[in-house]
Amino acid sequence: MNDSANIQNTLGSESSSQDILVSPGVRVDRELLEATRPFGYESPWTSRLEVLTTYGLLCVSLFLASRDVPWGIRTLFSLLSGLIMVRAFITYHDYMHGAILRNSKAARLLFECYGALILTPPRSWQKSHNFHHGHIGQLEGSGVGSFRIMTLVDWSKSSLKERLQYRIERHPLIVLFAYPFVFLLNITLLPLLRDPKRHWDSAVSLLTHFGLIVFLWHLGGFALALFVIILPMFIASGLGGYLFFAQHSFKRMKILTPKAWTLYRAALQSSSYMKLNRLMQWFTGNIGYHHIHHLNVRIPFYRLPEAMAAIPELQTPATTTLTPAEIVACFQANLWDEENDCMVNYP
Repeated sequence: MNDSANIQNTLGSESSSQDILVSPGVRVDRELLEATRPFGYESPWTSRLEVLTTYGLLCVSLFLASRDVPWGIRTLFSLLSGLIMVRAFITYHDYMHGAILRNSKAARLLFECYGALILTPPRSWQKSHNFHHGHIGQLEGSGVGSFRIMTLVDWSKSSLKERLQYRIERHPLIVLFAYPFVFLLNITLLPLLRDPKRHWDSAVSLLTHFGLIVFLWHLGGFALALFVIILPMFIASGLGGYLFFAQHSFKRMKILTPKAWTLYRAALQSSSYMKLNRLMQWFTGNIGYHHIHHLNVRIPFYRLPEAMAAIPELQTPATTTLTPAEIVACFQANLWDEENDCMVNYP
């Protein structure tokens, strides 16, 4: 969690390099960050209740998915488990940012076990995710902890092999199959292969995840492993992968020049607010309020709506949704057009 604190300190030290015309009384940059600070404090009891409720419901749902009942019912509970796993991941995500339960040994044990189970070992995930937070809205390093963004000019100069690789990296199927491609390969396996000594927890994660699959398969056959681990992970990873993709790759997002870039500005212009109904807000742990999360990582997930409601400057962000048209539009925002200052599709 030290890296999260470093990001927060960096937020406080950045200064604007380019004048922006704003209306009198509108807070920007550090002043806006200061306005969010009152919301960056958790209620320990609320945090405990949210975590216990989430993981309790997840256990119940997985138990029901494991029962020897018709496959349609098991599929339904497996789908429900996948959705709850997204919320459980957000609690893990907030803990790693130091937003909730940061001094709790019980929480540390729970979240480290959960991170290992879902192929998100703390060492590799936290390093890449914190890099993403510190470089959002920049071209350089955009592929670390996020989906890489190439400019239209660079695309015109790139080889056929480079274009094909870039298309594959951002293809909808990669996002849909985030379970093997993002979580298993990029977050867990590759860091372990590059530096086994540093990323020993990736080995633990692989053993934990696939050991449980083998155990369940041996205990109750393929169906048990499918409905309790494989299918929920596929659903949670695919939804989580798309949420992350869409909140950093949408038509109205901005890539800032080095002169204009600050973490404050990047939070509001290079990440989106995903408008969801209340049920999906619950399942996704309010991660749709992503512009606020990037502005202040210490705001607990359950206080993000409160912050947006109280701060007018946060109420007019670039907005995305989960409608089919919006999903298509996000997957068509593939290249940064520096001349027209917007995301465009492939030529």
